[in-house]
This record gives sequence, structure tokens and C-alpha cells, in this order.
Amino acid sequence: MSNIDLTKINKEELAPVLGGYWPGIQIYYPPIKFNPLDGIYETMEQAQLRLQKHAYKTNAHTILFDLEDGCRMKAMSRELLLQELPKFPARNFQVAIRINQFRTKEYEEDLKLIKQIHPYIDVIMLAKAGELYGDAEVRDLSSWLVSINSNVEIQPIVEHPKSLQIASQLMQYPAVKHVVFGIHDFSKAMAYKITPENWINELGTFFKELTMEARINGVGVIGGVEVMLTPHMMPDKCVEKKDIRRWLDLHGDEASRCVYDHAKIETAMGLTGKQVIHPNHINICKVAFTPSPKEIERDVSILKAAIEADALLGGAIRYEGEMLDPPMFGKALQNILRAYALRSLKEEYHLFALEVLSMLPFHVIRENWPYGQI
Repeated sequence: MSNIDLTKINKEELAPVLGGYWPGIQIYYPPIKFNPLDGIYETMEQAQLRLQKHAYKTNAHTILFDLEDGCRMKAMSRELLLQELPKFPARNFQVAIRINQFRTKEYEEDLKLIKQIHPYIDVIMLAKAGELYGDAEVRDLSSWLVSINSNVEIQPIVEHPKSLQIASQLMQYPAVKHVVFGIHDFSKAMAYKITPENWINELGTFFKELTMEARINGVGVIGGVEVMLTPHMMPDKCVEKKDIRRWLDLHGDEASRCVYDHAKIETAMGLTGKQVIHPNHINICKVAFTPSPKEIERDVSILKAAIEADALLGGAIRYEGEMLDPPMFGKALQNILRAYALRSLKEEYHLFALEVLSMLPFHVIRENWPYGQI
């Protein structure tokens, strides 16, 4: 097998091809939370302590502060974020803020907050995107961001058939790299009755339409939020399929299995993220979304065999009882790049993936990985 000289890879030149990290598993975090035991909302001091205890070291890919539907104490929540976000320690996760609907009073207050804290956030999630003024909502927000911080992304939430109808227009702006499928508002707008266990099938037609539009436009899709609560957290050590099955058999309940099954379906659909409302959902969804170490080893082995046979761009090889050709090599590369986008790829495999990309024409790269900047 040919030896690849990894020292010759220019990571800086090829990094834009990868398009950065994905939103991954996004945990909703209420800034000011209602305490059902006391029947009252937290004080500012209680909210600060909770944030420092739970938000600083989250194992989610993104922590999502909700200022819209899940937030009752909006002014107090903004004050909390204004005080606390600058204090966050070094982090390896994204910070996102879900703001209110375009041109409402609360929207304007949200923008005032963002103007003050923009260095500490990565994503603005626009609720009910496009429902009132079409894609002009994203256009205006994008223009405003250019003068504030052009590095902040916008993730429009598709929560209405009107938004789905103009999805490709919402995706045309450079700040939009991922869109969200807001399943509960969408089902309400359609007067559909969905269930926590079967919403993927019940909204399947619309979900698939959104993913197709996103793929055409080189944009990722963040999947639906689960409302079922699970009593146990899956340990970090469960990464291979056999480990996951064993844990689910021994400790999982019906909700855990259902959330995991949904995440697996969304992974198979190529989604770039998923929203969760409870910390116990994080690891269950992460292991579903993230290629396991053994999967990556197999994909690397397939690509090395293809390179050795000079079949990467044309030809077929026999591998472990299968005949594989360039589409299969592309899928192996996609899986490796997926692990990179979800922050789980070893450095040696990251370099190997860049080497493979350097062997491919740009149009082939775009076919396999539309999320980069080419």
C-alpha cells in the first residue's frame, strides 16, 4: 500500500473546503428557569449559579439560549446573558441564541443584546423565519450582521409551510449554513396531530423536501427536537454499536430507545444537527450522529485501498467481499468528514482526509461535500 506523506498537506489552504464545524447536538438552555417545586421563577443569582454549574462544561456541540417561545422572563434573560456570556471559560462548543420573530418588539430588544455580546456568540437562530416578510427577513438580518460581526451565522427555523415554500431563498445568504426544522410549530400550522414517537414519519414528506432543498443549496439541516424525557444518561464510553445496544438493553427505557432511533434516522438522512431539551438526550444523540472509531477505521482502509489501486476517480476494487467504486469511496470520505465536522476525528485521519481531498477535482469535492467554501 502506498505511503501518503502527510507532512506536505497545507491544512490552512484546504481547511475552507471542509466548511467548519457543524451545529451537531444543540441543547436548549433556558436562561431564567421556572422552578416547579417553588412555583416561581429563579432569581438572577440562582440563574447565574445554574449557568456556571451546567452550561460552562456542557458536552453538547452547541448550547442554545432560547429567548423566544421557551422564555417567559425575556428582559431578565437578556440581562443574564449580558452579564454571564463574557465570563465563559475557554470552550469547544458553539453558543447560539434563538431570537424572536422578525420586526417584533422583542426582536428589536434581542438585536440590542446581540450588538453588545456578539463577540461571545456563534449563531443567531431566527424563529419563524420568512413567515411575515419572506426571505427579506434573512436578508435584512444578514446585512445588519455585516456591520456587527460577519462571523456570526444565521440559522433560520422553518416552522410554517410558507417558510418551506421559500426554503431555497432563505438558504441563499452566506450567513446561512444550516436551517432548522421546527416540527412542533410546523405541525400546528398544518393542523397535523403528531406524536412524540412517530413524528418523523408523520412529517416525513415535508422533512424530506427540506433536506432536498438544503442539499441542492449546500446547506445543512438541523433535525426536530424531542419532547420525551429520559431518566438516564448514556455514558461517554458507549461509542460502538455493540456498546450502545448493551446499554439500551440494560438501562434504556422506551423514551431513550425512541430518541436514539430518531437520531439514527436523521443521521441516515445526512442531517448536520439535532436539538434536544434535556441533558440526558445529549450522549444518546451524539453516538447516533457521530461515526464510531471502527467505522472511521474501515472508511480510511477503503480509501487507502482505492488510492493504491488508482481507482479513486474511476475503477472498482474488491474489498471484504464487496465490489466498490467511486460512489462508495465518496461515501467513505463523507463519513470521515462527518466525524471531523462533529469534532470527533483524530488528527491523523484529519490529515488523511485532506490528502484525499487534494487528489480530487473541485466538482467531485462538491458532489461529496457541499458544505465547504469552494
